[in-house]
Formats: sequence, C-alpha cells, structure tokens
Amino acid sequence: MAAKTYGIDLGTNTIKVYKKGEGVILHERNIIAIENKKKIIAVGDEAYEMNEKAPVSIKIVSPVRSGVIADISNMQHLLTSVINQVNGGKKSASTFYIAVPTDITGVEKKSFYDTVLASNAKVKDISIVEKSIADALGIGLDITNARGVMVVNIGADTTEISIISLGGIVLSKLVNVGGNKLDESIKLYVKKKYNLAIGSKTAETIKKSLACALPGSMETIAVFGRNIVNGLPAQMEINSEMVYDAIKEYLHTIVDAIKVILERTPPEISADIIESGIYITGGSSAIRDLDALISANTDLRVNICDKADRTVVEGLGRIIEDPSLKELSYNMKQTSTRR
Repeated sequence: MAAKTYGIDLGTNTIKVYKKGEGVILHERNIIAIENKKKIIAVGDEAYEMNEKAPVSIKIVSPVRSGVIADISNMQHLLTSVINQVNGGKKSASTFYIAVPTDITGVEKKSFYDTVLASNAKVKDISIVEKSIADALGIGLDITNARGVMVVNIGADTTEISIISLGGIVLSKLVNVGGNKLDESIKLYVKKKYNLAIGSKTAETIKKSLACALPGSMETIAVFGRNIVNGLPAQMEINSEMVYDAIKEYLHTIVDAIKVILERTPPEISADIIESGIYITGGSSAIRDLDALISANTDLRVNICDKADRTVVEGLGRIIEDPSLKELSYNMKQTSTRR
C-alpha cells in the first residue's frame, strides 16, 4: 500500500490534520473523555459536548496546555483515535509533519515526536516544523527570500510572535495569553459584577459575540447561569462594555509583547515590516477591532488573515505538497545542530 503523508497541528483547543492530495480532513476539539479513570469513551468534538455536563465518573481532559503536551498518555490515546479515523481504521506506512511552537524546550518538542511514534500508526518518517514557519506559509507568504515578515498567532493559551526571513526565525516570543485567558477573565468578571456563575462554553460564546478590542460598542446578549446568592438558575443581559473591561488588560499584554519584538527587530527587516504590515492569525484573532488596536499602538498596517485558525495546518500542507519547501522542516536527529 502506498505511503500516506499527514500534517498535524496539535493545538491547545483543536487538532487539525492535513492529508496529502486531499487538504484539511479533520478539525476537531483536542479533548478526551475518560470514564472511571481508565476507559476512553469519547474524543474530539464528541468529548467537548460532554464538557461541563458529565457526571463525576467521567473526566474531561485537554492533553495540550500552553502549547505543549501536558498529558502524554492521553494525547497518545487521542492521536491514536484520530489516526484511526483518518486512515479508515487501516494501518499503512505514513509520513508525518508536526507543527511545534518555537519558544519551547527541546524536551517539549521531542514530546510531540514521541507522541506520534507511540501511537498505533505505522510511522515511516516524522518531521518537525516550527509553528511560526507553517503559520507564515499558510497565510501564503514567501518566507524563503530575504524579505522579513512579522506573524502573530493568537491561540488558545498562548500568543506566538515571530520575525521570519530566509526560511528561518530571526526573533520570537511566546506570551502566555490567549483565548482561554479571555474566557476565564469573562467568567470571573460576570461572577463578580452580576453574582452569576457561568461555564467556559458560555464565556466563549460571550467572547465571540461581544468581544471588541476598543471601547464604545454597546451590544448585548442574554446568558444563562447560576445565581451564586440563592443558588438558582438565572438569566442575565451581558453587554460588550463589560466584556471589554474584562479582556482589555490581556489584549494590551499582547500589544506590549509585539512592541518589544519590534524594538529588537533589525532595521533592514523593520523596513520590510513597515511595507507589508503585521500578519495576525490564530483563533482569537477574530476579536473585533483587534487590528485597529494593534495599528494604533505600532503605527503599522495590520492584516487579519482569512481562516486564521487554520493557517498552521494549511502551511504544513504547503510543505507536504511542494518538495522545494521540505527544507523548512527537520527531524529530531537534527535538533542538536539547530538553536
């Protein structure tokens, strides 16, 4: 049977898989449901539906936290399930390209490699791609020339800021702020201001509906939760001004980190960035007026990318489909020669 080639983006919130010749074939939640501490009863979107609704005998686990694999055993189980799904339950020799954050340790990077190796896949080869490199390729940028670009990926737990030129990363910074932090801040703010306890799913819905990076929006939505005073179910009107107050500090943390990287960027690359602007990707880049906030603080054009939550896996796809880009990946045997 002919070998198959896959690109896998193991994000904190979602897992995405690209298959050579077919494109993105899987995009599901990176979550697993375990019953009685040993029996896996659901993975992906099915497990996510159980989150915050399951009885105490069922534990919902997110194996990836802050961009790295925090629960290797359950990540192996989840990945095995995913590979079975995309392979139709059949084992065949497969080549894998795995996206990993740049600013993590060599041991943390190797955990991605080991997780694929320990799955039930018949592994032919495993290559590592720096997430920022895949991100830029997924946007459609040519990063193999001497023209510098700046890419900011605002993910679930982290924001990765990178300057890329000549197929390599010139500067990078990983900030522990992402969409999940915004959700948690909204939860706490609603609880403090309205005495209403809401779940993470509700907080995410509020963020997607009302979050704005600049003040002034006056939209509202009705949300449901539990009144912490009397313990009864309750409904409350939440407005966008409250959401802005809850998330503004984190948004400015991201802006400050972007400015720090810009201050350290070599002058010749700065000239390139002035011309092309900053590229923003990641699931949390959908926050309204985020481009205006960043632009106002940097005096640079800001490009919010289409399908921003899929740029990394699409970039892996470009490497898979174009042999000339394979040099942008490496295997773990080469890591000792790279910084």
